[in-house]
Amino acid sequence: MAPSFGVEVTPINVRDTGEMERAIAAFAHTSRDGLIVTASALTVFHRDLIVTLAARYKLPTVYVQRLFVSSGGLISYGANVVDQYRRAANYVDRILKGEKPADLPVQRPTKYELVINLKAAKAMGLEIPPTLLARADEVIE
Repeated sequence: MAPSFGVEVTPINVRDTGEMERAIAAFAHTSRDGLIVTASALTVFHRDLIVTLAARYKLPTVYVQRLFVSSGGLISYGANVVDQYRRAANYVDRILKGEKPADLPVQRPTKYELVINLKAAKAMGLEIPPTLLARADEVIE
């Protein structure tokens, strides 16, 4: 789907912080326009390093969780984790009341949130369009 929008996607797979640093540095030195950081235990655990590297190389970066933006990242758009935990608690309640887990349907997230960090944008020399700011669920100044 990305090519239909004129976007080239280059996956970066890493297993440790050394690979992460080398891969982001190499990515930044090509003609790339930005990063999309997906959720994994590795990226969440090393979010401060990822945010620092993105800022160092002035890579506009979109993260999947607000946690990254709270740590200084630029923008996140993803499922509202608190809402997912609430919904999971409902499933635990249903299971404790006797429903079989296999009978419960798999649910997709229903609430998504857009969080923008203006301080990070300013540090990168980016101006966030007012229309995007108006759509944000939270703007960190």
